[in-house]
Amino acid sequence: MPTESEFRTLLKNEAADASGSGRLDAAAVIRRSKRRRLPQQLAVGGLSTLAVAGIGVAGFTALRMLPQGALTMSAGSSADSGAVPEHVNPERAAPGAAQDTKRAPADRINLCGGPLAEVAPNPDGLVLSTAFPESSATGTGPIEGTVTLANTGTQTIKGTTAASPAITVSQGGVVLWHSNGPMIMLAVVVDLAPGQSMSYRASFTPVRCGAADDLASGFPHDLPALPAGSYQVSAAIDLSREGVNGSAASELVTGPVQTVTLR
Repeated sequence: MPTESEFRTLLKNEAADASGSGRLDAAAVIRRSKRRRLPQQLAVGGLSTLAVAGIGVAGFTALRMLPQGALTMSAGSSADSGAVPEHVNPERAAPGAAQDTKRAPADRINLCGGPLAEVAPNPDGLVLSTAFPESSATGTGPIEGTVTLANTGTQTIKGTTAASPAITVSQGGVVLWHSNGPMIMLAVVVDLAPGQSMSYRASFTPVRCGAADDLASGFPHDLPALPAGSYQVSAAIDLSREGVNGSAASELVTGPVQTVTLR
Protein backbone atom coordinates (compact mmCIF):
# COMPACT_ATOMS: atom_id res chain seq x y z
CA MET A 1 0.00 0.00 0.00
CA PRO A 2 1.26 3.63 -0.80
CA THR A 3 1.83 5.92 2.08
CA GLU A 4 -0.55 8.80 2.83
CA SER A 5 1.84 11.38 1.35
CA GLU A 6 2.24 9.31 -1.83
CA PHE A 7 -1.52 8.99 -2.19
CA ARG A 8 -1.99 12.77 -1.78
CA THR A 9 0.66 13.38 -4.47
CA LEU A 10 -1.15 11.02 -6.84
CA LEU A 11 -4.42 12.79 -6.23
CA LYS A 12 -2.86 16.21 -6.87
CA ASN A 13 -1.25 15.03 -10.11
CA GLU A 14 -4.47 13.48 -11.29
CA ALA A 15 -6.39 16.61 -10.34
CA ALA A 16 -3.99 18.73 -12.37
CA ASP A 17 -4.39 16.40 -15.36
CA ALA A 18 -8.17 16.52 -15.03
CA SER A 19 -8.40 20.33 -14.72
CA GLY A 20 -9.31 20.57 -18.33
CA SER A 21 -12.06 17.92 -18.15
CA GLY A 22 -13.44 18.86 -14.74
CA ARG A 23 -13.41 15.33 -13.31
CA LEU A 24 -11.04 13.02 -11.36
CA ASP A 25 -10.19 9.62 -12.87
CA ALA A 26 -10.13 7.22 -9.88
CA ALA A 27 -9.13 4.23 -12.05
CA ALA A 28 -6.04 6.05 -13.24
CA VAL A 29 -5.06 6.82 -9.68
CA ILE A 30 -5.32 3.09 -8.76
CA ARG A 31 -3.30 2.02 -11.81
CA ARG A 32 -0.49 4.42 -10.95
CA SER A 33 -0.53 3.21 -7.35
CA LYS A 34 -0.13 -0.41 -8.51
CA ARG A 35 2.74 0.51 -10.85
CA ARG A 36 4.57 2.16 -7.93
CA ARG A 37 4.03 -0.89 -5.67
CA LEU A 38 5.15 -3.53 -8.19
CA PRO A 39 8.92 -2.88 -7.95
CA GLN A 40 8.67 -2.89 -4.16
CA GLN A 41 6.80 -6.22 -4.17
CA LEU A 42 9.36 -7.79 -6.48
CA ALA A 43 12.20 -6.56 -4.32
CA VAL A 44 10.65 -7.88 -1.12
CA GLY A 45 9.76 -11.17 -2.82
CA GLY A 46 13.34 -11.59 -4.06
CA LEU A 47 14.73 -11.01 -0.59
CA SER A 48 12.32 -13.54 0.86
CA THR A 49 13.34 -16.15 -1.72
CA LEU A 50 17.01 -15.57 -1.02
CA ALA A 51 16.40 -15.81 2.69
CA VAL A 52 14.60 -19.17 2.36
CA ALA A 53 17.26 -20.47 -0.03
CA GLY A 54 19.97 -19.34 2.37
CA ILE A 55 18.38 -21.26 5.22
CA GLY A 56 18.11 -24.36 3.03
CA VAL A 57 21.76 -24.26 1.99
CA ALA A 58 22.96 -23.58 5.51
CA GLY A 59 20.77 -26.36 6.87
CA PHE A 60 22.06 -28.87 4.30
CA THR A 61 25.66 -27.89 4.98
CA ALA A 62 25.13 -28.24 8.70
CA LEU A 63 23.66 -31.74 8.26
CA ARG A 64 26.62 -32.81 6.16
CA MET A 65 29.00 -31.59 8.86
CA LEU A 66 27.26 -33.61 11.59
CA PRO A 67 28.96 -36.90 12.50
CA GLN A 68 27.11 -40.00 11.40
CA GLY A 69 26.39 -41.03 14.95
CA ALA A 70 24.43 -37.80 15.50
CA LEU A 71 21.94 -38.77 12.78
CA THR A 72 21.51 -42.49 13.47
CA MET A 73 21.53 -44.57 16.64
CA SER A 74 23.95 -47.47 16.83
CA ALA A 75 22.23 -50.80 16.25
CA GLY A 76 23.93 -52.27 19.30
CA SER A 77 23.25 -49.42 21.71
CA SER A 78 20.15 -50.98 23.23
CA ALA A 79 21.79 -54.40 23.44
CA ASP A 80 24.66 -52.93 25.45
CA SER A 81 22.43 -51.92 28.33
CA GLY A 82 22.51 -55.01 30.50
CA ALA A 83 22.70 -57.91 28.05
CA VAL A 84 24.87 -60.82 29.14
CA PRO A 85 27.54 -61.83 26.59
CA GLU A 86 27.29 -65.35 25.29
CA HIS A 87 30.56 -66.64 26.75
CA VAL A 88 30.46 -64.83 30.09
CA ASN A 89 29.44 -66.59 33.27
CA PRO A 90 27.61 -63.86 35.26
CA GLU A 91 28.09 -65.84 38.49
CA ARG A 92 31.88 -65.47 38.23
CA ALA A 93 32.32 -62.22 36.27
CA ALA A 94 34.29 -59.72 38.31
CA PRO A 95 32.72 -56.24 38.50
CA GLY A 96 34.18 -53.99 35.85
CA ALA A 97 36.26 -56.77 34.30
CA ALA A 98 36.62 -56.79 30.50
CA GLN A 99 34.91 -59.80 28.98
CA ASP A 100 35.93 -61.56 25.75
CA THR A 101 32.76 -62.58 23.89
CA LYS A 102 34.54 -63.80 20.74
CA ARG A 103 36.28 -66.92 22.05
CA ALA A 104 36.61 -69.75 19.57
CA PRO A 105 34.77 -72.99 20.42
CA ALA A 106 36.73 -75.87 21.87
CA ASP A 107 37.20 -77.63 18.53
CA ARG A 108 38.67 -74.47 16.92
CA ILE A 109 41.14 -73.19 19.51
CA ASN A 110 43.92 -75.33 17.99
CA LEU A 111 44.33 -75.25 14.21
CA CYS A 112 46.64 -77.26 11.97
CA GLY A 113 50.21 -75.97 11.92
CA GLY A 114 49.45 -73.29 14.51
CA PRO A 115 50.74 -72.94 18.07
CA LEU A 116 49.13 -74.97 20.81
CA ALA A 117 46.72 -72.67 22.63
CA GLU A 118 47.57 -71.65 26.19
CA VAL A 119 44.37 -71.72 28.23
CA ALA A 120 44.09 -70.57 31.84
CA PRO A 121 42.88 -73.17 34.37
CA ASN A 122 39.15 -73.25 34.98
CA PRO A 123 38.45 -70.95 37.97
CA ASP A 124 35.89 -73.37 39.41
CA GLY A 125 38.40 -76.22 39.51
CA LEU A 126 37.21 -78.27 36.53
CA VAL A 127 40.02 -80.28 34.94
CA LEU A 128 39.94 -82.28 31.72
CA SER A 129 42.57 -85.03 31.48
CA THR A 130 43.25 -87.62 28.76
CA ALA A 131 44.00 -91.33 29.09
CA PHE A 132 45.32 -92.83 25.84
CA PRO A 133 47.70 -95.79 25.45
CA GLU A 134 51.20 -94.59 26.27
CA SER A 135 52.60 -96.47 23.30
CA SER A 136 50.92 -97.26 19.98
CA ALA A 137 51.98 -98.45 16.56
CA THR A 138 52.07 -95.69 13.96
CA GLY A 139 49.89 -95.89 10.85
CA THR A 140 47.26 -98.12 12.47
CA GLY A 141 44.31 -95.72 12.31
CA PRO A 142 42.43 -94.00 15.15
CA ILE A 143 43.72 -94.56 18.66
CA GLU A 144 40.96 -94.97 21.25
CA GLY A 145 41.04 -93.65 24.80
CA THR A 146 39.04 -91.77 27.43
CA VAL A 147 38.85 -88.21 28.73
CA THR A 148 37.88 -87.45 32.32
CA LEU A 149 36.17 -84.29 33.56
CA ALA A 150 36.90 -83.88 37.27
CA ASN A 151 35.61 -81.31 39.75
CA THR A 152 38.54 -80.35 41.97
CA GLY A 153 36.79 -77.25 43.27
CA THR A 154 34.58 -76.57 46.27
CA GLN A 155 31.16 -76.14 44.67
CA THR A 156 28.83 -78.38 42.67
CA ILE A 157 29.03 -77.78 38.93
CA LYS A 158 25.96 -78.25 36.75
CA GLY A 159 25.57 -77.78 33.02
CA THR A 160 25.85 -79.55 29.67
CA THR A 161 28.65 -80.39 27.24
CA ALA A 162 29.02 -81.93 23.81
CA ALA A 163 29.04 -85.72 23.50
CA SER A 164 32.81 -85.78 23.11
CA PRO A 165 35.67 -83.37 23.84
CA ALA A 166 37.97 -81.96 21.15
CA ILE A 167 41.33 -83.76 21.02
CA THR A 168 44.58 -82.16 19.84
CA VAL A 169 47.86 -83.86 18.92
CA SER A 170 50.92 -81.62 19.05
CA GLN A 171 54.69 -81.77 19.15
CA GLY A 172 56.98 -79.03 20.40
CA GLY A 173 53.98 -76.70 20.88
CA VAL A 174 52.85 -77.03 17.23
CA VAL A 175 49.45 -78.51 16.36
CA LEU A 176 49.71 -81.59 14.13
CA TRP A 177 46.10 -82.84 14.25
CA HIS A 178 42.82 -81.98 15.98
CA SER A 179 39.26 -83.30 16.09
CA ASN A 180 37.34 -82.38 12.96
CA GLY A 181 34.35 -83.22 10.81
CA PRO A 182 30.68 -83.63 11.82
CA MET A 183 29.95 -83.74 15.54
CA ILE A 184 27.35 -85.84 17.36
CA MET A 185 24.47 -83.50 18.16
CA LEU A 186 23.97 -84.74 21.69
CA ALA A 187 24.15 -82.85 24.97
CA VAL A 188 25.68 -84.57 27.98
CA VAL A 189 24.41 -83.49 31.39
CA VAL A 190 27.08 -82.48 33.91
CA ASP A 191 26.29 -82.60 37.64
CA LEU A 192 29.51 -82.90 39.61
CA ALA A 193 29.88 -82.35 43.32
CA PRO A 194 33.35 -81.53 44.66
CA GLY A 195 35.62 -84.54 44.15
CA GLN A 196 33.39 -86.21 41.55
CA SER A 197 34.27 -86.91 37.92
CA MET A 198 32.79 -88.26 34.68
CA SER A 199 34.33 -89.79 31.56
CA TYR A 200 33.95 -89.46 27.77
CA ARG A 201 35.05 -91.78 25.02
CA ALA A 202 37.52 -90.16 22.61
CA SER A 203 40.02 -90.93 19.88
CA PHE A 204 42.69 -89.31 17.75
CA THR A 205 44.28 -90.13 14.40
CA PRO A 206 48.12 -90.06 14.30
CA VAL A 207 48.44 -88.06 11.06
CA ARG A 208 49.63 -84.56 10.16
CA CYS A 209 47.22 -81.92 8.82
CA GLY A 210 47.99 -78.58 7.16
CA ALA A 211 46.49 -75.11 7.28
CA ALA A 212 44.53 -75.74 4.06
CA ASP A 213 42.81 -78.74 5.65
CA ASP A 214 41.08 -76.47 8.16
CA LEU A 215 39.22 -74.78 5.30
CA ALA A 216 37.29 -77.96 4.48
CA SER A 217 34.39 -79.47 6.40
CA GLY A 218 36.57 -82.46 7.27
CA PHE A 219 40.09 -83.72 6.80
CA PRO A 220 40.95 -85.87 3.78
CA HIS A 221 41.59 -89.57 4.37
CA ASP A 222 45.07 -89.56 2.86
CA LEU A 223 46.89 -87.28 5.32
CA PRO A 224 50.49 -88.39 5.96
CA ALA A 225 51.03 -90.58 9.01
CA LEU A 226 53.07 -89.25 11.89
CA PRO A 227 56.53 -90.84 12.13
CA ALA A 228 57.63 -92.71 15.22
CA GLY A 229 58.35 -90.45 18.16
CA SER A 230 56.86 -88.75 21.22
CA TYR A 231 53.80 -86.53 20.94
CA GLN A 232 51.50 -84.60 23.25
CA VAL A 233 47.74 -85.18 23.44
CA SER A 234 45.31 -82.76 25.10
CA ALA A 235 41.57 -82.22 25.33
CA ALA A 236 39.18 -79.26 25.50
CA ILE A 237 35.43 -78.98 25.91
CA ASP A 238 32.79 -76.25 26.19
CA LEU A 239 30.63 -76.34 29.32
CA SER A 240 27.30 -74.51 29.12
CA ARG A 241 25.94 -73.30 32.44
CA GLU A 242 22.85 -71.34 33.42
CA GLY A 243 23.64 -67.83 34.64
CA VAL A 244 22.03 -65.91 37.47
CA ASN A 245 19.57 -64.26 35.04
CA GLY A 246 18.61 -67.53 33.34
CA SER A 247 20.91 -66.85 30.39
CA ALA A 248 23.28 -69.51 29.06
CA ALA A 249 26.99 -68.97 29.64
CA SER A 250 29.73 -71.06 28.06
CA GLU A 251 33.17 -71.65 29.52
CA LEU A 252 36.17 -73.53 28.17
CA VAL A 253 37.59 -76.45 30.17
CA THR A 254 41.02 -77.96 29.44
CA GLY A 255 43.73 -79.77 31.33
CA PRO A 256 47.28 -81.10 31.24
CA VAL A 257 48.85 -82.68 28.15
CA GLN A 258 49.64 -86.38 28.00
CA THR A 259 52.74 -87.70 26.29
CA VAL A 260 52.22 -90.68 24.00
CA THR A 261 54.77 -92.59 21.96
CA LEU A 262 54.32 -93.85 18.42
CA ARG A 263 56.63 -96.69 17.44
